[in-house]
Order: sequence, then C-alpha cells, then structure tokens
Amino acid sequence: MTKPSLPELLHAAVTAVGGTERPGQAAMAEAVAEAVDDQSHLLVQAGTGTGKSLGYLVPALAHGERVVVATATLALQRQLVERDLPRTVDALHPLLRRRPQFAMLKGRSNYLCLHRLHEGVPQDEEEGLFDQFEAAAPSSKLGQDLLRLRDWSDETESGDRDDLTPGVSDRAWAQVSVSSRECLGASKCAYGAECFAELARERAKLADVVVTNHALLAIDAIEGAPVLPQHEVLIVDEAHELVSRVTGVATGELTPGQVNRAVRRAAKLVNEKAADALQTASEGFERVMELALPGRLEEVPEDLGYALLALRDAARTVISALGATRDKSVQDEDAVRKQALASVETIHGVAERITQGSEYDVVWYERHDRFGASVRVAPLSVSGLLREKLFAERSVVLTSATLKLGGDFNGVGASLGLAPEGTAGDDIPQWKGLDVGSPFDYPKQGILYVARHLATPGREGSRTDMLDELAELMEAAGGRTLGLFSSMRAAQAAAEELRGRLDKPILLQGEETLGELIKNFAADPETCLFGTLSLWQGVDVPGASCQLVVMDRIPFPRPDDPLMSARQKAVEEAGGNGFMAVAATHAALLMAQGAGRLVRATGDKGVVAVLDPRLANARYGSYLRASLPDFWYTTDRNQARRSLAAIDSAAKANGKANSQ
Repeated sequence: MTKPSLPELLHAAVTAVGGTERPGQAAMAEAVAEAVDDQSHLLVQAGTGTGKSLGYLVPALAHGERVVVATATLALQRQLVERDLPRTVDALHPLLRRRPQFAMLKGRSNYLCLHRLHEGVPQDEEEGLFDQFEAAAPSSKLGQDLLRLRDWSDETESGDRDDLTPGVSDRAWAQVSVSSRECLGASKCAYGAECFAELARERAKLADVVVTNHALLAIDAIEGAPVLPQHEVLIVDEAHELVSRVTGVATGELTPGQVNRAVRRAAKLVNEKAADALQTASEGFERVMELALPGRLEEVPEDLGYALLALRDAARTVISALGATRDKSVQDEDAVRKQALASVETIHGVAERITQGSEYDVVWYERHDRFGASVRVAPLSVSGLLREKLFAERSVVLTSATLKLGGDFNGVGASLGLAPEGTAGDDIPQWKGLDVGSPFDYPKQGILYVARHLATPGREGSRTDMLDELAELMEAAGGRTLGLFSSMRAAQAAAEELRGRLDKPILLQGEETLGELIKNFAADPETCLFGTLSLWQGVDVPGASCQLVVMDRIPFPRPDDPLMSARQKAVEEAGGNGFMAVAATHAALLMAQGAGRLVRATGDKGVVAVLDPRLANARYGSYLRASLPDFWYTTDRNQARRSLAAIDSAAKANGKANSQ
C-alpha cells in the first residue's frame, strides 16, 4: 500500500477538528516535514487563524519518530492534549495504519505527592511533623482546600493540579506537592509505585508525542539531568516566550526569609556547631539585606560578598553533616532530611554563583512590598546555552504568530543563539525562516492609528492629553475596548479617571481572576478591560466585544531594569546597537502580540490605537511598525473616530438583527 501523502493526512486532520484548510497551514506542514527529514531547523511565523497546531502535529505524527512539543501556556497544552491530538490521531489512524500515543509531562511540583498527602509536611517548628489536615480548621479556606484535595486524591488518575476544578490556593497545593529536589525518589518512597509524577514519566516514555512546557524544556537543557524522554524532533510553540522562560529557570534568588527557613529545617538534623554557623551566617546576610537598595550590582559590594561567602561555607558544612548523621527521634526522617537538603543546597548554589562573579551573570538587588529585599542573579544571555543545548542533537521547529520583527527573523534568531539565516560553518546550526502569513485581510479588517499630536510620554507624571484621547476613542467605539498599559500604575490611573468620566463598565486586571475578567469582557460589548503584561498576550476575544485595542505607550523595558540594561550595555560594548537589539526588540515583540488581540476571526474589524507619537515620529518607529500586522495606517484622529463609530453602528445593527 502506498504511503499517504502529507496533503491527504492534513485534509483528514482538518476535517476531523471541523476546521478549514488554509494555504498557510499547508505551506507550514510541508516546511516542517522537510526540516524533520533533513534534520535541520525551522522558524515559522504563522498568524492567528492559520491552524498552526495541525500545521506541525500532522507532519510530526507522520514522521513516526518521538516528538516533544513544548508550549508556554497552560491553555495551549490543554488544547493540544484534550482536543487537537485525540481528534488528529483518530483521523490519521486509518491512513497511517498505526495509532500514535501521546502524553503530557510537567515538572514534579505540578503533581499531587502521595507521601506528602498521607505523611504530612516536614515542618520548621520544633514538633517535627504535623498533620496538616488536623491543624487547618475545616472551616478555614485552607482546611476546606486540603479536605477537597484528600477526596480528589482517591478519584484522580493523573494527580495533575490542572485537572482539579475548581483549583486550590498555592498555599494549599504546597502542602501536598514536592519539588524534584525534595522528592525522596521512587525507590525510597513508600508510595513510589503509585506516584503520579512517576506514572506521568512512564507514560511519556511510551508516547510518540510528549506535550510539555517551556520551563521543563529549560530544566532539561540547563540541569543536565534528562527530564524528558529521548526524542528526535522538538517543536517549540509560542516560541517568542522561550528566551524569557529559559532566563527565568536560570535565575537564582536569595532572601532572608528563605535562608531562615533553611536554617530551621537543617537545625534539628545536624550537629550544634554546623547549625550555629549557618544561623550566624543567616543573621549576617539579613543585616546586609536590610540596607539593600534596588538596582544592579556591577561589582558585588564588600559587605554582601562577606555575607555570601559565610553563607556558602556554612551551607557546605551543613550539607556534609546532613549526609553523615541520623536521628531516629525525627519522625519520617528521610522526608525531613530531603527537604532540608534541598533548601540548603539552593542557598549554597546561589551564594557560590554570585561570589564567583562570572562576567556572564548579572547580579542585582530587588525590593518587594510584601517579601522585603532579595538578591538575584541571572545570565546576561541564554543564547549560547540554547545554541549548545537545543539545536545540537535534534531537528527543532520554532513557531509563533510573532517571530519576524522589523521584517526578518534574525533578531529572534540571535536571541536563540542562531547566526543570521544562511550563515555557513561547521558548528553553526543551519536554519531557515518562513512566514506563512495569515488568513486575515489585515488592511481591510484593521486600522493602525498613531496619535501623532500627543506629547511624548515622560517617565512619570499624569498624561492628561492621553486620557482625553482615550476617552474620545472609547466613546466612539461604544465601549468594546481592550486597554494595554505599560505599567499597572498607568492602568489603575486610567481606570480610575475614566470610570468617573464615561458611562461604560471598566474592568481592571487584579480586581478579579484573569479568566473571570476575560469572560465578563467578552459577554458585554459595552464593557472595557484595562490591564498590563499578561493581557498583551493572553486575551482571545473574537467578535464585537473587542474592536478597539489601545496601547498607552511603546512598551520599552524600564530604564532601571537591571537585566535588560545589562544586556543592552553588553551589545554596545561588542560594537552593536544595544537599544535596537534589546529595547526595541522587546517592545516590537510585545506590540506585535498586543496588536494581535484585535483580529481573531475573519469577520473581526477594528482599530489598534497607539497613544505614543514616537511610533510615527522616531527613527525606530518604522522598525516597530514593520513588526505589526499589515493594518491600514493613519495618524488622523478624526479618521480613527469616524471608523470606530461606523464599526460600532454596524456591530449594534448586527446584534439587533441576531436578537430578532
């Protein structure tokens, strides 16, 4: 029997999910199949509505080797495992004559730990262990959550936190989960044979497609201990997020509270001398941190250096002592010891990393209203790490609706450790970029309006002209507004001011859960939603409820952001343009994501309004505009208002017709 062609397979899969075949999707599937066959790498930009999940799943399943798909968001992981993969596998089974298996794999702390659930949590207090179910009053929120978790543990097959609905607080979940460092290991644990995390790993080893997240992919790459099963193909969806997720995993942090917890955990398991040394070092660190002012530390200050060396040495002594002593008076000693060891090892690792002072690391102080001061360390760049760990031994496909910035893929490629497209060389990963476009007709469906007449936004201070402009646009649009702000303070100020001025409901991020806010925003066309970063990427509201997307200013990183400013400086010292390579690329990516909220379906129409004249006037404005969808462009405020009023009238007429 002849092997089915890729177009046949794609047709079967698209029909099974009830979709429409798109030229961009077919072009993407062909390119993915080619990259996988050649063992080369591909960056593919697929606009909203292309159907990119099937564009990579079909060629990956047809190839027959094991594939890992890594995504950034929970929503997409669920969509793949609960909707796209089951239907695609069913559709391809008769054609492929085999039924590919798939599984989801996450980090250990996402799964319920039966040992924690049944044996209790090792505590920092003197009594050793306590039964968290007894201690938390059943009438309290924590008590109710814990009782629900205990009932759920008897019926869940996965033990995956995300399968628990409604969810529970982070505090409750922490009582019944462990990190990989705290885990006793299946062979030493009384519950090892029925462990949910171990079962998920076993399922992943047998699967043809393993769906995971960027963080686990980063841990697999950075820590050297393989978490993911061997695989021949890696597909990174939402790839515009990868660099920041990998940076997050590679960032270390120390706080006085965290060090104190480690001291308490270790104290009862080691000799008095070792415990006292760690306690003294902890107090010294706490004194230094009381005076810490936020900002980058180009050189580690002398007092911090001494405090960290003392912490590092005391932690090393405690780690040795923890391995050598046994104390039968401590209940469930192995679990208590493992938790203590994990805490102290983290402190040792971060203290050593900062005191070694690598030129490839950035160190800074941060202050948080609730948690006080912390010292943090992050890699100046993760591009070398990604080049070495990601592209060396498998074919990698990276896809997103926003990978082409300023007209090409080289900016995103460089952040991933890739040389400019077409560069030849023995150790240089070969890749190509492909933009398969979008099924939407952006020039007809959307307008990009830049408020050129406004004053250039300063660092601080109220922008009354911007708020006046925003009020006029929202009035013309009849509500239907998603306001994307560069800071929470700006979003709050705008919501406060406009709630007093306009007769439209304005929802504000933080006043309700994100899911609830988006649901309420979508339900009522007059309702507006204001917020910051997570709204720039997380809102999918097709139809008449979102016809005006407003950005208050170009979202450059803050000038005092230690990591971004250090990266910018490093590019400049190497002879490059730091502003364009770091700040403008960061802003372009966010703006492309934000503008992408407007048109989510073929019938959507609307305006993206940028209330920052620099997008029209500054030299870098053309680079940023080239990163956005190809909307019809204007700086005429009357044109923008007339268009919004016309779209509002059409939407109202349409709504009336539908309700009759």
